[in-house]
Amino acid sequence: MGVDIQGKLRLALGSVKDHASIGKAMMYHNYQHDGFSNIEIAVLRATGHDNGTIDDRYMHEILFLVSNSPGSIPFLAERISCRLGKTKDHVVALKTLVLIHRLLRGGNRSFEQELCKAHVSGHLQLQISTTRCFTKSSSVVGFLHKYAAYLEERMSWLINQAGKLEPVMSKGLEFRRYDEKSIDMAFRILPKCQMLIDKVLECSPHDVLCSDHSLAQAAMSNTLRESFQVYMTFSEGIAALVNMFFDLTASARGLACEILKKASLQSQKLHDLYESCKQVVENKSLDYPFVKIISMNHIVALEQLGSPQNELEASHVSLKSISSRPPPISGHFTKSKEIELAVEAKESKRSEESIGIDLSPTPTLLSWTLETKISMVWVVFEDEFPNNESKVNPAQQKLAGVDAVCDIKSEYGRPSVFLNPFSSSFQTSMSTKV
Repeated sequence: MGVDIQGKLRLALGSVKDHASIGKAMMYHNYQHDGFSNIEIAVLRATGHDNGTIDDRYMHEILFLVSNSPGSIPFLAERISCRLGKTKDHVVALKTLVLIHRLLRGGNRSFEQELCKAHVSGHLQLQISTTRCFTKSSSVVGFLHKYAAYLEERMSWLINQAGKLEPVMSKGLEFRRYDEKSIDMAFRILPKCQMLIDKVLECSPHDVLCSDHSLAQAAMSNTLRESFQVYMTFSEGIAALVNMFFDLTASARGLACEILKKASLQSQKLHDLYESCKQVVENKSLDYPFVKIISMNHIVALEQLGSPQNELEASHVSLKSISSRPPPISGHFTKSKEIELAVEAKESKRSEESIGIDLSPTPTLLSWTLETKISMVWVVFEDEFPNNESKVNPAQQKLAGVDAVCDIKSEYGRPSVFLNPFSSSFQTSMSTKV
């Protein structure tokens, strides 16, 4: 069995560096009695050069010190950024990123908001230069950059009181025609979910498999756990966008189709990612959701039905149905009153002979209504279509595409009203022929 001399040398040198950094922080603490140096010492101990995971006691110590030192969060952010920016060891860099992620998830809402503000103000830097030379050039370094990019996007999300992730939205978009909650979910929250899902998809599980590193496993587990919550919000946004699609303007429909097309690709990739992570990530406590793949054919059918040309043809259906109504039945009868009475008497006598029932001079309402409806309406249809051919408008043939759109609603199982601009004209046309 070979001895990893390079690994042992790295651990030895790293241990010396850690002790030197901690000693320097203690000396600073003796001259400055503000208590901030204790926070730096806890950060240095939590992100040591050893290959083990982060000790929970260091994370709790950091949270305790920050909560008892007002105004210390910017100092904490600067110490973490300094640790991440100076190190050339991939283990220390990955530990620092995992520490940031765990602080975001473990702190209270106030601490999380202050840490996000420190990132916006520039005190907390998460970017890792691609030109930096780490001690180990492997798949761990590739995962390191992707994980840092995910945390950059994660900084724009907060955990609400229900324990779920929600994006931090800036006030600036106003919609007056539609319900504020629905439009906010479809056009503001849904794109934010797609941006975070893109960062999750970049964190390939094969990097974790090749690294065989416990830190990478922990980082991927936290990322997956948060992606499960984001996917639930993602599904709600898709359902809201589909439900309001036919109530949008032409320009808004184009934007909605682009969002849905991207969501179709993301749903397929996210499904494949979760299937791979089930085999790679060694965490049995992860509760993977069932990803519903959005078919691109459904999106194309929805786009065709919402096109301006299709909408114009649909508006002509109602006009054609009104103009093609048959004239009043009374207009087809030009005979005199005597001939009409004679014909009616002859028909009633023929009915008595064939059926064998003696009709009274004053027929009942049921018999008179039934005879009139069958004879009169049938004569009108024969005059209109001599060859008994049914005519279907081209715009009505396109109504078959509505079934494909309804499949999108059935995938999300939401009993909501699906607004269809063709529904009113279709019902008018059918009611005329009955």
